[in-house]
Amino acid sequence: MENTDMKTIQWFPGHMAKTRRAIAANLKLVDAVAEIIDARTPMSSRNPEIDSLVSKKPRIVLLNKCDLADSNATSAWINYFRNSGAAALAVDCKSGKGINKVIPTLKSTVLKDLIEKRQRSGMTGAPVRLMVVGIPNVGKSSLINRLAGSKRAKVEDRPGVTRTKQWVKLQDNNELLDMPGVLWPKFEDQSAAIRLAFTGAVSDDILDTETLAMKLLLFLAENYPQSLKDRYKIDIDSNDTGLILLEKVGKKRGMIVSGGEINTERAAITVLDEFRGGKLGKITLELPTDKEQ
Repeated sequence: MENTDMKTIQWFPGHMAKTRRAIAANLKLVDAVAEIIDARTPMSSRNPEIDSLVSKKPRIVLLNKCDLADSNATSAWINYFRNSGAAALAVDCKSGKGINKVIPTLKSTVLKDLIEKRQRSGMTGAPVRLMVVGIPNVGKSSLINRLAGSKRAKVEDRPGVTRTKQWVKLQDNNELLDMPGVLWPKFEDQSAAIRLAFTGAVSDDILDTETLAMKLLLFLAENYPQSLKDRYKIDIDSNDTGLILLEKVGKKRGMIVSGGEINTERAAITVLDEFRGGKLGKITLELPTDKEQ
């Protein structure tokens, strides 16, 4: 993704430093870690410290919001994580897709050796304890509520709602440990920060909405041009700038103010809201081949 002229995005609420320490301290209480990420931004929505934080603890990676992501890209990411030694599943906590596979996959693959060892020791039926981690607004609470079959964890479409750890009992004597979201102290990779901003994982309050929408439109014009054409009924030229694309959207939607000027702020809000709501189609913002960029 091209360099941004937006201000450097930095976001690290004070409580998150405490959470990193809490994750390390509580690992001994669980058998495995479920890392939940956004299927549209699989690498950008991972905390870069997670690998070192969870160390060698067995892990399953859950690509949430898969119903909003490009299915071919999701398959590529699942292969990437599996080749890296972690179990991986595509899930959608909103619709419930794939949720019923999480615990069985844990028992049959991730924790197979541990469960067999317990059985040999006569510990049949011992609970499986799982820690759920992920950055803010990626769907941890929704996952827990789906697995628990009830609204045990507070859910809100706003970054950083969960503030303290909480245990949630599941069926079959299993337990989940929900940890508050963790985000790195500084976005060393501004491209990752912008991808998260596209999805709403970073608060819009610290960003220029119009510039963000322009960058999203440029990405879509290059990678998913048909999605733009189908949604906004606009023509796309290879020389179009982000501003031109935004103005085309605003004009098509009748967002005209006095003097015939296009209300680009309103158009920007529309583009971002419709992308986040899946109205532009199934879109993934990065591929495994982009992971080192």
